[in-house]
Amino acid sequence: MTQANQSAPDIVIIGSGMAGFTTVREIRKLDKQVPITLITREPGYSYSKPMLSTALASNKNAEQLISMNAQSMAEQLAINILGNTEVHEIDSKDQLITTSKGPVSYSKLVLCLGADQIRLPLQGNAIDSTISVNDLEDYAKFRQAIAGKKRIAILGAGLIGCEFANDLAIASYEVDVIDLAPQILGRLLPSEASQVLQDKLGEAGIRWHLGTTVRSIDKTADGIAITLENSEVIVCDVFLSAVGLKPRLELAQKAGIKTGHGIQVDRKLETNIQNIFSIGDCAEVDGLVLPYIMPIMQAARALAPTLLGQETLLTYPAMPVMVKTPALPTIVSPPPNGANGQWAVSSADGGVQALFKSPDGKLLGFALLGPATAQRAALTKELPALI
Repeated sequence: MTQANQSAPDIVIIGSGMAGFTTVREIRKLDKQVPITLITREPGYSYSKPMLSTALASNKNAEQLISMNAQSMAEQLAINILGNTEVHEIDSKDQLITTSKGPVSYSKLVLCLGADQIRLPLQGNAIDSTISVNDLEDYAKFRQAIAGKKRIAILGAGLIGCEFANDLAIASYEVDVIDLAPQILGRLLPSEASQVLQDKLGEAGIRWHLGTTVRSIDKTADGIAITLENSEVIVCDVFLSAVGLKPRLELAQKAGIKTGHGIQVDRKLETNIQNIFSIGDCAEVDGLVLPYIMPIMQAARALAPTLLGQETLLTYPAMPVMVKTPALPTIVSPPPNGANGQWAVSSADGGVQALFKSPDGKLLGFALLGPATAQRAALTKELPALI
C-alpha cells in the first residue's frame, strides 16, 4: 500500500501528524471501507509530537518515540500511505494533486500541513548551528547534538521553551533561557503566576535572561558565545530556538485557498474551495489557530462525518492546556483575546489559582499551578465555549 493510485478518487489527507492520523481514525469509526490515501513528507510512522519536549526525562530516544511504523499504520487503518513524498501543487478544478511520486486524485482533500518553528534572523558566524525541534527527525538531531555536552541555551520562554528547559534540567544539563518578554509564558499566564513558575524552574537550575534578546551567536574555542542585547554573554554547547510556530501556508496559497494567520476554514472545516478542508496546527477557525491536542481531537470528530456526507459543524468547548513542567505542574485556559475582565490570583499550599473574570463575575479563563491543578475539572465546567 505504498504507490500512487489514479483509480477511484480517495479521501486524501496530506500530513501524518496527530491531525492527519486522528482524522483517519475518526473516519474509520464511521466507515471501514471508504478509500483513504495519506501523503506525507515523513516516512509515515506514528509518534506523539507533544512527547518531544519531555522525552529526555522519560529516557526515550527518537526511535523509541515511534509507536507504529508506516506499514503497520497502513494495515491497521486500511489506508494507502505515500511516505517520503512531497506535494508540489493542488489542482482544485480537476481535484488532482501533483506529488513527487506521481499524480493523486481526490474526492475530498484534507490539509494537515502543520506548522514550522519560527526562526528569528540572527547575526554571527554560528547561526547555522541553531537547532529547532519540530518533528522526530529534528529531535534525533537534537539528541545527537547534546550527547556528551552540558550547556544548553534556549531562545524562547513560551510553552515549548519552558517544557524543553525543564526536561533538560531534569537530565542535569545547564540551561539558560532567553526571551524578549519580561516574563515566561507571557501569552498564557498572569504575571504573578508566571513569576511563581519561573522561580520553581529556577530552583531546578534554569537561568533566566528576560527582557532581552540575542544580538549575535558566534563560535569560540569554548563553545558558542551568545551575545545578548543587554551585552551579557552566554557560552553554551548547543543553542535551541523555540520562539513559536507559524502555520505552513504556501501549498494552500498556491492553490488559491484563502489564508490569514492559518488556512482559513468555516465551521465545517472547509476552505473557500469546495472539497478542500484543513485541521490542525495550520488551520484557522473563526480567527483561532490552536496548536494543541484537544482542538485537534475535537476538529477530527467533527470533520470525519462531514467528509462522509454527514455535514457536521465544529464546536470548541473550553479546552485547558497542560504545560509539561514537572517542577510545577501547570494548567491554563487563557481568556479570549480582548476579553473584558481581570485576573484574581491567590496562593495556597505551594500552588497558585488565577481566575480571569468578567466585570459581572463570569469566569472566562484560569491558570492553575501545583496543587491548584486539582480544580481543573470543576472550573472548566464554568467556562464558556470558544466557538
